[in-house]
Amino acid sequence: MNRPLRLGVVGLGAISPYYLAAAERLPAWELTAVCDARAQTLEAYAGPAARFADHRVLLAEARPDALVVAVPNDVHLPVCRDALSAGVPVCVEKPLALTAAEGRVLVELARRGEVPLMTAFHRRYNTAVRDLARRVAGREIHSVRVRYLERIEEHLGGEEWYLDPARCGGGCLADNGPNALDVVRLLLGDLTVTGCAIERDGQGIDRRAVIRVRGRTGAMASVELDWSYPGELKDIEVDLADGEVLSADMLAGHPTFKGSLWHEYEAVLGEFAELVDGRTAAGPGAHGGLHALELVEAAYGCALPAGQGVVR
Repeated sequence: MNRPLRLGVVGLGAISPYYLAAAERLPAWELTAVCDARAQTLEAYAGPAARFADHRVLLAEARPDALVVAVPNDVHLPVCRDALSAGVPVCVEKPLALTAAEGRVLVELARRGEVPLMTAFHRRYNTAVRDLARRVAGREIHSVRVRYLERIEEHLGGEEWYLDPARCGGGCLADNGPNALDVVRLLLGDLTVTGCAIERDGQGIDRRAVIRVRGRTGAMASVELDWSYPGELKDIEVDLADGEVLSADMLAGHPTFKGSLWHEYEAVLGEFAELVDGRTAAGPGAHGGLHALELVEAAYGCALPAGQGVVR
């Protein structure tokens, strides 16, 4: 395509600044429209893009070449469905949808219409993660451990829906689980859940979880999630069959709060542009949204009640 791709962004919440900044930096994109159902949030947007209060009006009037969907988890289905039905490629924040059943609806709709659908697993674009993946490529992996720990209240950015299990999907497993599991999938391929333990608070929000998964070659992995951790820790440790241990700190080199997200989302939108204009076929990152939802549901389904044993 000889001109920049027209981009619409639906949802001006806590994650939108990273998309907006990436769209401004990348010559492949021209941000032409933004949307938020909250009048005060929409009025606060100071950029040059057209503003809309309804994503359906945005699709009809702005006619974007592609759409970023960064709304709460429980609204992913209707917004993505409307865009895909209109033939507009979608890059949606993880998780793809609230449930695997909803995810299947979107994947099938994209398949039938041959419309690109990408889930933004931004951690697979982290420079430390990519470097680790290159270092282990072609080598036999014995086991993987991913830790994804934070105090969720420090990351809300005014988005209180994270603390509503009906809107978020549960808690740390539903929302952080897809990102952490996708990092394991980057290293081990498609995964199978072998066990899970969850700790919930009085509101039914899962605050801590440990998920055990197995890769295609039999390598095992553990994913540790925590929404009550005093600070932030997000890292990977890989034990290779030859005894070497490799690690990656997703936050290293990014001292500011959420500083790693700037380069991760630039890479997300860079790959999305290549997908939209046909320069590349959809890869594992684009197709992993449904698999992540299925893993999360499997983990919830086999979770041990608190205090009743450990996951091995």
